[in-house]
Amino acid sequence: MKPRLLVLSLGGTITMVPGAAGGITPGLGAAELFAAVPALAEVAEIEAVSPLRVASPSLTLADLVAVAGRIDAAFAADVAGAVVIQGTDTLEESAFLLDLLVAGDRPVVLTGAMRGADAPGADGPANLLAAARVAAAPAARALGALVVLNSDIHAARFVQKSHTALPSAFLSPLTGPLGAVIEGEPRFYVRVERRPTYALGDAEPAPVALVRCPMGDDTRLLQALGGLGYRGAVIEGMGAGHVHHDAAPLLGELAQTMPVVLASRVMTGPVFTRTYGYPGSEMDLLQRGLIAAGQLSGLKARLLSSVVLGAGGDRAAVAAAFAAYA
Repeated sequence: MKPRLLVLSLGGTITMVPGAAGGITPGLGAAELFAAVPALAEVAEIEAVSPLRVASPSLTLADLVAVAGRIDAAFAADVAGAVVIQGTDTLEESAFLLDLLVAGDRPVVLTGAMRGADAPGADGPANLLAAARVAAAPAARALGALVVLNSDIHAARFVQKSHTALPSAFLSPLTGPLGAVIEGEPRFYVRVERRPTYALGDAEPAPVALVRCPMGDDTRLLQALGGLGYRGAVIEGMGAGHVHHDAAPLLGELAQTMPVVLASRVMTGPVFTRTYGYPGSEMDLLQRGLIAAGQLSGLKARLLSSVVLGAGGDRAAVAAAFAAYA
């Protein structure tokens, strides 16, 4: 008996065809995508719906909370796995948010495409078939949300988009992929432990600012942050978590009013906690009350902070959440 899968199509390049005004725009729904891949019928019994048809830069956290709710309801009805189709611009963020929100062991797999549906060598059909095969695989259980593109299988908390054009754009630079789809079969080489999930109930993710620190910044934006209505902030520091020495006291003051998380603007690697001791270094900032993001990028640190604060957590809860990613 074939497993049952829920497939939610949100839009993105995989659904895009030439528009009347020029360029490609979202046009295809789940039914059209599946009609292009007959082999999907051999993988699972599929319920395919199209709740949205948007480019992924226009997705909101509320949209993904709603997606998580639909997946939870499907899993309660004994669906074996879920596939979420969307644009690649924000795919790593959506994957991590679903990793935080969907509890249990059943696979949640995200996929998309780097080339439009009418482009020569369009990668969407192959990505969709591979994603469905992973979502239907018992070996994909208990790994949290996964991202499948270009035959690679990535864990949500490690994956990053690393190129604007290539089909091989998605990498997990800290760890490498968990596995790959080879000869039509998902093959896992390593496994990861699940991290805690969070129940928002009727609440919404809290607004959290994300600020990158460049060389020579005059700190005007940091000075304004406290009055903009955010519940928390994530600072992407230089290197292992460093800022200009003039920014350090401002961040210390901000950390007295809201949880402030220190991430790195570098592509991968953890924020340090006990190496550099100069003004503006990671040791200085942590002593001033900032919270280390561990291995999480600034994008994903923002989402974790937003979910924890939205679920009613305080600074201590935010710090405990990030300790799981140290």
